[in-house]
Amino acid sequence: MIAVISRVTRASVSVSGDVVGEITTPGLLVLLGVARDDGAQQVAIMARKIAELRILRDEKCASEVGAPILLVSQFTLLGNTKKGRRPSWVAAAAPAEAQQRYNEVSEALRAQGLKVEHGLFGADMAVESVNDGPFTVLVHT
Repeated sequence: MIAVISRVTRASVSVSGDVVGEITTPGLLVLLGVARDDGAQQVAIMARKIAELRILRDEKCASEVGAPILLVSQFTLLGNTKKGRRPSWVAAAAPAEAQQRYNEVSEALRAQGLKVEHGLFGADMAVESVNDGPFTVLVHT
């Protein structure tokens, strides 16, 4: 499992011009990619990392301050570009498995008391964000 996590002041996801997920207060935009071999252990690690990474202002974490999270599926994070000019998606989980793990990460975050907004899994989404400083990290499990 891999995630790109950005500290944002606001973020939204639209599908066909309609907003499907949005956070309007400082929080985290999480682009989440699920690999073929990801399971319950990776779900638990990723949810803990998202909730507890001290990347908000004053070295706070989302679970400490109740920061909202906008969780967006992003299988392209698993693209391998070592050979040729086209990425290989072999490492990415099949859609049904990826959606299950994505939902499990969301549920694990909510179980920690966090507000989680979503994109629309598998849709062609437009993601907009206003970053809070140039603060984006890459997280692997």
